Amino acid sequence: MASQLDMFAKPVEARSQPREAPARKSRPLPVPASLTDEEMVRKLENGGQYRILRKLVPRKIAVSRRPEFQRVGVILDTETTGLNHRNDEIIEIGLVAFSFDDFGHIGDVIGVYGGLQQPGTPIPPEITRLTGITDEMVEGQTIDMQQVRRMVAPADLVIAHNAGFDRPFCEAFSNVFAAKAWACSASEVDWSARGFEGTKLGYLIGQAGYFHEGHRAVDDCCALLEVLDRSGGDDGTPFAELIHTSGQSRARIFAEHSPFEMKDHLKGRGYRWSDGSDGRPKSWWIEIDEDALRDELHYLRSEIYRWEEADPLIQHLTAFDRFKA
Repeated sequence: MASQLDMFAKPVEARSQPREAPARKSRPLPVPASLTDEEMVRKLENGGQYRILRKLVPRKIAVSRRPEFQRVGVILDTETTGLNHRNDEIIEIGLVAFSFDDFGHIGDVIGVYGGLQQPGTPIPPEITRLTGITDEMVEGQTIDMQQVRRMVAPADLVIAHNAGFDRPFCEAFSNVFAAKAWACSASEVDWSARGFEGTKLGYLIGQAGYFHEGHRAVDDCCALLEVLDRSGGDDGTPFAELIHTSGQSRARIFAEHSPFEMKDHLKGRGYRWSDGSDGRPKSWWIEIDEDALRDELHYLRSEIYRWEEADPLIQHLTAFDRFKA
């Protein structure tokens, strides 16, 4: 009988080892064809997973004007020490002059100017936080008024993205702005109908597919020019819409002496309150298209005054007096 020790003494049969598969020859990966930057952008955008922002490059000043663009427009932006044009001052101005035709087609950039100016008092800290402009930056600086006049004097239209703010400051700064037609690119273009989610310039630039690194007023003017000239398909460009809208006459109605208990009705209809401090009548007021004037007067007489002979003050406005203080 074999002992347990004999069991361990027997040789162990070698286990069969799996045969190694022959090594495959590695094939080099295909090298993609070289793509240009624009081809890569289109490839990413066409996939539907990406939106690309292109760096906005300001247009160069044209050496000579094309004769088919006879009109002159000026895009303007200002930075100020505050919100009151009677007490506060302009500390920066940016201007971009361009040519255009009667159909709203933009031609060439024909002038660019940006300048800083030292105010009579220190710049408030909140303005520095908002604009990035410090007292050190404006020390000894003066805006070149001759250059401003050379650019603005021949303009058929002055455009600001908040003309209700910029026009009073500019008219207090120089009388060259006073007799000009003005347009507001924020309120006189229906941006929402064009698929934009807001009217602030930063939103418009981003949704138009651009970004810009400028922090000066003239940089914002260059950016606004590109957004206004963006193709809108069947709707035309925003600039063409701005030309049309700003050329329409509008009416401003002041509901003077309206009953106090009707104030919520007026506010709900879009009327705003003026306390009289800006020279306007102390009353609720609204600005509407001339075509809507008849219906608005009927509303006031039947729903607010309840007196058919009521005759509220009406101001008829064109681009030459709209957005004035």
